[in-house]
Amino acid sequence: MDSCCLGGDGALALAVALTGCNDSGSVQGSDNAAAKPSSAQSSESSGSGSEDSDGSDGKETFRLGEASPEQVSDQKESKGAKFTVTPTKVQAGTKADLEKSGLKRDADDDPQVPVHVWSTLTHTSGKPMKLGDMDDDLVVRTDKDQRTRALIVLLGSAKWPNCPATDRDKEVGPGQSEKVCTAFLIPEGQKATAVELFQGFTKKPLEWPVNG
Repeated sequence: MDSCCLGGDGALALAVALTGCNDSGSVQGSDNAAAKPSSAQSSESSGSGSEDSDGSDGKETFRLGEASPEQVSDQKESKGAKFTVTPTKVQAGTKADLEKSGLKRDADDDPQVPVHVWSTLTHTSGKPMKLGDMDDDLVVRTDKDQRTRALIVLLGSAKWPNCPATDRDKEVGPGQSEKVCTAFLIPEGQKATAVELFQGFTKKPLEWPVNG
């Protein structure tokens, strides 16, 4: 596992994969940018889960652009609220994109490249929810079967071509939708083969295969 460390300006950043040993390493922040993945491995940290009676008939694989079954919020502020997640597009970035993003990597870290996932988040019922609580269970799976959580910038900002940062604290209510773009970091040389929606450790994740 790559270790996290401090950059020349004192900014700290992390990028850790979902699965135990296959972590995606760490990055360092520049221009006061710091980043970490969204909540990781315990089911308690997961902000949502799908209901057994959601009418999905056990379906686990979807096409890009096809909505997930309704998810149910476990967050204290929005407990019981329902929403759907619809990944619509996946695009690979480049090393140059990472170098220009405002995030700097330690010289000892393995090379990584960004992957951008566009999704539509739709609130269907219940209490208002923060956007950051609606997509925090999204995972990118690579052709080497490595799973990585989204990169979350804590201080400053990271800039990506055609992938604007999401206001993760913005709240939406029933009937409202937001289109968001989320950045992930995967090892250089691997490619994204699917977007997954983590369902906890008692269910298989939902998946949207990436063609091409």
